[in-house]
Amino acid sequence: MRSETDELNVQETHKTQGIQVISRAADILRVLGANSGGLSLGQIARKVDLPRSTVQRIVSALIHEGLVASDGGSGGLRLGDEIRVLANAPAFDLREHFRPLLDQIAAATSETVDLAVLEGANMRFIDQIEGRQRLRTVSTIGDRFPLTTTANGKAALAELSETSARALISAELGSDDGVDALMDELRRIRDGEIATDLGEHSEEICALGFAVIGPNKEIAAISVPVPSSRFYRIRADLTKKLDRIRG
Repeated sequence: MRSETDELNVQETHKTQGIQVISRAADILRVLGANSGGLSLGQIARKVDLPRSTVQRIVSALIHEGLVASDGGSGGLRLGDEIRVLANAPAFDLREHFRPLLDQIAAATSETVDLAVLEGANMRFIDQIEGRQRLRTVSTIGDRFPLTTTANGKAALAELSETSARALISAELGSDDGVDALMDELRRIRDGEIATDLGEHSEEICALGFAVIGPNKEIAAISVPVPSSRFYRIRADLTKKLDRIRG
């Protein structure tokens, strides 16, 4: 017959084991998040330094919950769609709040319109209206973009204090080279210029964008990405339309 002390010890052991499983599952999810191309069970086991059998047991539970998915015939494992649903949950109000503005821009330009929110040192892509052009750009909800080479990133940086913006720029660039030039660009954006990405993030895509502030003071940005092959031909007209819409 178990004593009260024995029962407490058993409960404490179960609690510790539960915390350990959660910690290991979190490690596996982080590893998969850092390897979007997918990983095998063996690769995951090596990266998290756990036995393959332990990883297989945890991964099976994560697959059942939709947090991990098998990448078809390749046998690789990646983050599941449920992760994106959970990640996007706080952004629902922002998407709903700014959807009429995205609709207005899409109708006026016939181009793709993106909405991204500043999260830490990145812009997280949370909504998109796909353009009607035959050649257009499309991104994936949940993707993260840098701050210094994207129109939405620069627009968001311009909403921060100069000290905060400079710190984020220096961290992303890894040095002070180019920081002053970007700070000058942010000052022009604060003075009313549309933020630009002139093929800086991807040679094939240029973009214009401007910041918007959410109902809970979230810093977000709306951008219009356009294939570089036609961007410069429509840039002036697109800039006028965005200036008019944003007021």
